[in-house]
Amino acid sequence: MQVCVNNQQLAEAVSMWRAQGKTIAFVPTMGGLHAGHLSLTHQAKKNADKVVVSIFVNPTQFGENEDFDNYPNTLEQDLIQLKACQVDAVFTPDKGQVYPDGFESHLKAGSLSQGLCSDSRPGHFDGVVQVVHRLFEIIKPDVAIFGQKDYQQLLVIRQMVREMSLPIEILSGDIVREDSGLAMSTRNQYLSTEEQEIATKIYQVLTQLKQVVLSSEALAPAIAHSKAVLSQDFKIEYLSVLDANTLKSITDNTAQIAILCAVFLGSTRLIDNIVFDKG
Repeated sequence: MQVCVNNQQLAEAVSMWRAQGKTIAFVPTMGGLHAGHLSLTHQAKKNADKVVVSIFVNPTQFGENEDFDNYPNTLEQDLIQLKACQVDAVFTPDKGQVYPDGFESHLKAGSLSQGLCSDSRPGHFDGVVQVVHRLFEIIKPDVAIFGQKDYQQLLVIRQMVREMSLPIEILSGDIVREDSGLAMSTRNQYLSTEEQEIATKIYQVLTQLKQVVLSSEALAPAIAHSKAVLSQDFKIEYLSVLDANTLKSITDNTAQIAILCAVFLGSTRLIDNIVFDKG
């Protein structure tokens, strides 16, 4: 496994692979790796000859008073895990490699960035598309893999690739959960043992709400009930039942549904979702 700390090292590796006719899959991360991230690397290996994983905590997608300065840094352990996964290269740039002096990006996230997470994190998705586009420029992958847990982000990136006609296939990886049902997240490290137990209620509520949706019962009272249950332990940012492709209200023509939520447990922000066919 090659660890590339600058653009030139990575470009040399990519050029060599291209000369050999190899395809490249890319998994972007901010480190603090867990089984969810590693599942994306396994998926990447099935879809390309070579796999590049980036570890870069992108400052432009963090808002004021968010956890950029305290975001978990577990690089040594991350590299051990990626080597065990037989990743071909890990890109660990500093800010100057991704955003060199004089670099400016006016790229803005598309319409799918509106609402949900962006209501409390203005500018977040602009930062996401800017860094992802920049990493695409550096790595030039054939395929890129993103986790479903950040569902709105996944759709925003797909929209960017589609609208810019980038020759990159965007694939998604299923949410990986603890045995308790809690969605794996780097930010779970912030939770105490007691809080991790409380956090399992998120998936329970989403699962119960899914059953209501599938039974065609009245949706508004069910959402209100779900919010009431969550509010006993969490500060609710949003809990929404939407068309999984447009992130708009569901209609009789909606084929796939997403139930998405963001909550705070203490000072820790947690997101989760369930995506399913309407049936």
